[in-house]
Amino acid sequence: MTRHARSGAVLAAVALLAAACGSGSSSTPQAPSSAEASLAPIERWPLPDDPMGLARKAGLEPLRIESLQFHVHAHLDVFEDGRPIVIPAGIGIDIMDPGVKRFEDPVAYGGIEQPCADPCISPLHTHDSNGVIHTESPTPTPNTLGQFLIEWAVELPDDAKVYIDGEEFSGDVASIELADRREIAIVIGEPPSAIPSRFPPGVE
Repeated sequence: MTRHARSGAVLAAVALLAAACGSGSSSTPQAPSSAEASLAPIERWPLPDDPMGLARKAGLEPLRIESLQFHVHAHLDVFEDGRPIVIPAGIGIDIMDPGVKRFEDPVAYGGIEQPCADPCISPLHTHDSNGVIHTESPTPTPNTLGQFLIEWAVELPDDAKVYIDGEEFSGDVASIELADRREIAIVIGEPPSAIPSRFPPGVE
């Protein structure tokens, strides 16, 4: 993970701590409303096993250390009947490798300072669960949504709809390029109240 990404994780932790230490007079946590609970993120597809095998299945060559010669960020949102689906931290990363660091609040993986003994990270991966898909590669070859879905071990239902920067996409979903600052939304079933149309500010 880059220094910027680690700083983002620290800032996020500080923000969460500040929110928890607000000036309200009651220390008793408030239960979410029924509307909030109905829109809470769901874990539909967990982090898969064999990340390096899946990376190779996607046509990618796993690396022993993060490579930033070609570094782009796309953002993915996935919804099922209006509820966001969690995109796990560590897709495309061997989180069990001793060379891979785990960060907390939020959980994130990376920070590979010395090369792993064996390949431990795909050039296409997620560090945390904020929806940012990282391409960190020694070659300037754009990756695709299809490759990412293979790494995540996800097969979309036939009726899933896909949007790019807020506009519905009617072509081959697998071919969508993970261009820098591109916002991609996958909608399964009923759509959310609003389709995300741009890369979220303040997210890396």
